[in-house]
Amino acid sequence: MLWWLLGAALLARAAGFYLPGLAPVSFCEPGNEQVPDCKPTIELFVNRLDSVESVLPYEYTAFDFCSEEKMKRPSENLGQVLFGERIEPSPYKFEFKKPAVCQSVCNRTYDTSKASDKNKLEFLKKGMLLNYQHHWIVDNMPVTWCYDVEDEQKFCNPGFPIGCYVTEAGRPKDACIVNPNFNEKDAFYIFNHVDITIHYHIVEHEQLGARLVAAKIEPKSFQSPDCSGGPKFLKNKQTGVFDIKYTYSVKFVEDKSIRWASRWDYILESMPHTNIQWFSIMNSLVIVLFLSGMVAMIMLRTLHKDIARYNQMDSVEDAQEEFGWKLVHGDVFRPPRKGMLLSVFLGSGTQIFIMTFITLFFACLGFLSPANRGALMTCAVVLWVLLGTPAGYVAARLYKSFGGEKWKTNVLLTAFLCPGVVFADFFVMNLILWGEGSSAAMPFGTLVAILALWFCISVPLTFLGAYFGFKKAGIEHPVRTNQIPRQVPEQSFYTKPLPGIIMGGILPFGCIFIQLFFILNSIWSHQMYYMFGFLFLVFIILVITCSEATILLCYFHLCAEDYHWQWRSFLTSGFTAVYFLIYAIHYFFSKLQITGLASTILYFGYTMIMALIFFLFTGSIGFFACFWFVTKIYSVVKVD
Repeated sequence: MLWWLLGAALLARAAGFYLPGLAPVSFCEPGNEQVPDCKPTIELFVNRLDSVESVLPYEYTAFDFCSEEKMKRPSENLGQVLFGERIEPSPYKFEFKKPAVCQSVCNRTYDTSKASDKNKLEFLKKGMLLNYQHHWIVDNMPVTWCYDVEDEQKFCNPGFPIGCYVTEAGRPKDACIVNPNFNEKDAFYIFNHVDITIHYHIVEHEQLGARLVAAKIEPKSFQSPDCSGGPKFLKNKQTGVFDIKYTYSVKFVEDKSIRWASRWDYILESMPHTNIQWFSIMNSLVIVLFLSGMVAMIMLRTLHKDIARYNQMDSVEDAQEEFGWKLVHGDVFRPPRKGMLLSVFLGSGTQIFIMTFITLFFACLGFLSPANRGALMTCAVVLWVLLGTPAGYVAARLYKSFGGEKWKTNVLLTAFLCPGVVFADFFVMNLILWGEGSSAAMPFGTLVAILALWFCISVPLTFLGAYFGFKKAGIEHPVRTNQIPRQVPEQSFYTKPLPGIIMGGILPFGCIFIQLFFILNSIWSHQMYYMFGFLFLVFIILVITCSEATILLCYFHLCAEDYHWQWRSFLTSGFTAVYFLIYAIHYFFSKLQITGLASTILYFGYTMIMALIFFLFTGSIGFFACFWFVTKIYSVVKVD
């Protein structure tokens, strides 16, 4: 009965769930009753405003634009809240196929003699100076600003500026370069009018009405409320009363060439990164093939001959003549120093690895497309919460194999150490966002909800996994460990720990740095990321590269009679995160235009969170690859 009730609940939930691209909304002219469930009114929603020159996003109402206070704002999922999205209704509403010209929306009047009005005006000027962008939504599709760029190509930006600034020297900044009439020195030009063009496609022979396939906008500036005259500008040091009248025009265009299922293509095609992505994939595959050949040569030739010769020895004298990895068989499975910390890191790394794999897999299937806003982050957080059991199990099982007995400390550290560091960093960043009044600041209720997910779901699941991990017998090693540890001989430069760790992260980072550029662009430059197929393929290549590079270095170290492979294997592939951090610093100073202390602190604070997660993820891959390799080669060694 319980399973039947659960199935019924899931079916009921599925009734309100849809895959992006599979549940279109039909529109029809007012009074048309031939098409069932069609909408005559097109609603326009507004999202947060952001800038490439500032990490701080703000809500739409923070700039005192025309707002709709009576309507209830749509609900937001956890991912949207974490990313700072604040979708609100707007007073921009259109009747389908009913054009409008210079329709008034609202009027804003500011008196600089009043402190409140002066602050609002200064904040609006700050937004124009930092090139803050509107983000409007029609039928769950971004309203785009399309303009010509070099090589006769058209770029469609899912946002448009609120205004622009002309410097005291007469140099136009940002969007001011598109209009030669923006020539007043030390003045802010306000885009107080928008021309909206809505493209639709009529579904013939099915009586399904019309479906919207594109929404484009062109921001303009007018001094007069009848959309005539010169552009509307505000002098930087202007005083007195200042009026801003917001207007819009809308027209409808039938477009038979665009289908509803491919209506995002014109946005994505304006970002031609496919060739670069294929170049990145081919570059990574060459590295993987090179490493695979090296590992195959070691496994099939070197190790095969060594093991065959080792197993054919008949006397102790022959054994004494051997050298290299065979001589450390009695120490290779000796518990590492700080085994508690290593087991905790490996448990958290396993949790992150499974979470990343499942999230990217669902993203490739289209469940987490850009049309499903916030779904990617929501999926990742929910999976992380539900994957506490594997984290606890892996940490407990490895800690027990290391000979550890403080199982209570182990399970507590697994549940609280790495998540606690991430939450502490995130909480400090949230305090800064609160202080700056940014929309990205998480509400107190959401913060309590995340803590509840952590303490009430993730922690008990971690305890459950640790219970089964400690209950199960320890991992049996193929060779016994000697009571007296063997002395490690003097190492050459390239077999010492630090050079090996530094070299180990170069190849994995070389496989991902091009993909990393697009990911950082999507996060900090607010570009749309949609190439999850490429990302999943690069994820697989990264796993293979980390494994093979760590195995190679592990074999070289064992041949040098250095049996301390546990921490070294973790740090070798985990050092990729250090290269990621260095690249993020380079990206900040070379690609971004971020100004202000708060934005700088936020950038590096969030980057440290990503670097820690990446360190645990790649380090765990390297350890488990070396663990498999060492177990495999020593399982065929005959020990008296």
